[in-house]
Amino acid sequence: MDLSAEAEAIRDDLVALRRELHRIPEIGLDLPLTQAAVLRALDGLGLEITTGRGLSSVTAVLRGGRPGPVVLLRGDMDALPVTELSGEEFTSAHDGVMHACGHDLHTAGLVGAARLLAAHRESLAGDVVFMFQPGEEGFDGAGHMIEEGVITAAGRPADHAYGLHVLSGMLPAGVFTCRPGPLMAASAGLYVRVLGAGGHGSRPHSALDPVPAACEMVTALQTMVTRSVDVFEPVVITVGTFHAGTRRNIIPDEATFEATVRTFSTEIAKQVGDSAIRLCEGIAAAHGLRAEVRFEPEYPATINDTAEYEYSAAMVRRVFGEDRYSELRDPLTGSEDFSRVLERVPGAYLFLGACRQDDPNTAPSNHSPRAAFDDAVLPDAARLLAELALGRLSG
Repeated sequence: MDLSAEAEAIRDDLVALRRELHRIPEIGLDLPLTQAAVLRALDGLGLEITTGRGLSSVTAVLRGGRPGPVVLLRGDMDALPVTELSGEEFTSAHDGVMHACGHDLHTAGLVGAARLLAAHRESLAGDVVFMFQPGEEGFDGAGHMIEEGVITAAGRPADHAYGLHVLSGMLPAGVFTCRPGPLMAASAGLYVRVLGAGGHGSRPHSALDPVPAACEMVTALQTMVTRSVDVFEPVVITVGTFHAGTRRNIIPDEATFEATVRTFSTEIAKQVGDSAIRLCEGIAAAHGLRAEVRFEPEYPATINDTAEYEYSAAMVRRVFGEDRYSELRDPLTGSEDFSRVLERVPGAYLFLGACRQDDPNTAPSNHSPRAAFDDAVLPDAARLLAELALGRLSG
């Protein structure tokens, strides 16, 4: 079955949906406008649709004409707290909120896959679950949808799971990439509060200044990684916030900072967490201060099943040609809550270049306020998701 003409025929509809979603970005688990747009786009396809109880999710089940396995396809729907500077004519209408990670394309692509597969339901030997997920950007939307039953939405557990993520840089438009095994990092948060005793800036000896101790912790964390973790185990610690004081001549009572920690195994994550807590508490004690330190795991690493990776890469090559696939050499240190699905269901996660510039290496990256995505890739995104499902349900 060749879906190329059918995918091309819905190009304009998918682009229009993507741009509609781009104008109405929403953050977190509550996405009423986005959910409503998805429901309208799915109307008339004959799907069994349910919405989330505790979040604005949409789960749609397509029943095939014959018995068979269950394939889950996922698209995330939420945006980021970023003020858009992309210059798009369909720019965000919501101040301080932007689809800077391409989730509007993910959602439109999944709608496209639903339309393509629904047109061939009678030939499918099995069922497809379409997982429209809010809250990927730090709200664990996948975890919430799993708790509400998305993996068993067809009445039995999914046998295969696939997802696709667009990139505004790194890859030329239209090129797919993936790798077996670890694809994206696990994430965790490190939260540190250094408690001292405030005083006058002219008399630091009569106070307990938390600022130098907190600064020492920030730099020591980088040394800790290079001296306590095997060099062949990738670890990234980045301090994203640091707060202390109100005026230059006042020594504050406390200083706080937060860091993101990226690792690729549960064992290394625990090691880094234990070491970071011990390090920060020890530095505080050496300065006569006290530190409250929390290390909170968030998303696990995204691990592609080897057999599912080989199936997915072969599908890209067969459908789009060898020149449209480039194997990813190294994992990415970004994180993704589709990892929770892949912990439970064999599957694969792929990337698709949607760069608008000639040189993807200099293009603004995902999460940038200047990120711009080429929605001309939407028919291919929809087609690949549909072909992955079709290949599993063609028995």
